[in-house]
Amino acid sequence: MDHWHPAIKKMTNSFKIKLGQGGYGCVYKGMLHDGSPVTVKVLKESKGSVEEFINEVASISRTSNVNIVTLLCFCFQGCKRALIYESMPNGSLDKFTHGGRSSTHHQLRMQELYKISVGIARGLEYLHHGYNTRILHFDIKPHNILLDKNFTPKIPDFGLAKLCPGKESIVSILSARGTIGYIAPEVFCKTIGGVSHKSDVYSYGIMVFEMVGVREDTEVGVVDHSSDMYFPDWIYKRLDQVDEYLGLYGIWNEEQNELARKMIIVSLWCIQTNPLSRPSISKVVEMLEGELPGLGNPSQTFLVFSSRSIRRFFNNISIWNSLMIL
Repeated sequence: MDHWHPAIKKMTNSFKIKLGQGGYGCVYKGMLHDGSPVTVKVLKESKGSVEEFINEVASISRTSNVNIVTLLCFCFQGCKRALIYESMPNGSLDKFTHGGRSSTHHQLRMQELYKISVGIARGLEYLHHGYNTRILHFDIKPHNILLDKNFTPKIPDFGLAKLCPGKESIVSILSARGTIGYIAPEVFCKTIGGVSHKSDVYSYGIMVFEMVGVREDTEVGVVDHSSDMYFPDWIYKRLDQVDEYLGLYGIWNEEQNELARKMIIVSLWCIQTNPLSRPSISKVVEMLEGELPGLGNPSQTFLVFSSRSIRRFFNNISIWNSLMIL
C-alpha cells in the first residue's frame, strides 16, 4: 500500500480499518477532508485500459436505487484503482452469515436476514430491469454486499459486470467469471444454457442459502463429516416435514421458521441447473414478499459444490470433476 496516492492514504488513514475483503479488492473505512465518512474499495491491480475503467465507473455512476451503493468519486494511478462510496459502517454481509455463528458483536436475527435478502433482490431487479441498459453483475456473494448503518443492503461496484444493450438477455463471454461456489453452471458449460440475468439469480440463491445459516458446501445435521448429505439435498428433503422446525441454527420461533422456509424454497428455485427453470429476479421479489403457502417446491435438479469438490477443482483441468450432481 506504500505506493498509493497520498490522498487515498490520507482518506483511509493508511488503510487502517478494513471493513471487508473479496476476490476483487478490499474495503476500508475512510473519511473525506470535510469529515464525511466514506467507504473506499481498493481494487486488485488491473491491466485493463483506463478507458475500460472509466466506462465501468460511468455505468455505476448512472445508477440510482436504495439498494445500489452510491459512487462518490474514484481514483486511478497506473494499474492501481479505487472506488469511493457512501459510508457503509457495517461492512460486508459475509461478517453476518454462517447461521449467526459469526464472531462479530452483532448477530442478525432471521427477520433482519429476510429483509436483507429482499433488499438485495430489489437491487438486482433494478440492475436487470430498471435501467436503460441491462447490467449483469456476475459476482453476487456476501463479500460483495455492503450494509449501511441501518443494515440496508447495497450492491457495490460491478467489477465483472456485463452491459447488455436494451433488454437483451443472452450474453457472450470468453471465460468463466465469478467466484467458485457462487458461479452459475452455464457460465462454464455452454451445453447447460446461455449466460444471462439468470446467472445472477443462481448466485443470489446460493448466497441466500448461506444467509439462512449453512453454506452450500457444509455437511448439515450429520455427525459423520464423511457423509455426502450436503445442505441443498438435506434441506430439500426436510421441507416436506411441514409441521417441524427446519432445525437450523438461530431459529427459535414459528415466525423465524417460516421466514427461513420461504428463503430456502426461493433459493432452491434460484439454483435450478437449467437457467430457464429459474425465476427472474422480479419473480424472486414477488415470491419473497408473497405468502408461504403459495410457494411450490421446485424439482430437485441442481448442482452442488461440495467442500471436497471445490478442492478438486484446483487440482483438475476439467471443471466437471468439481461438480456433484444431485
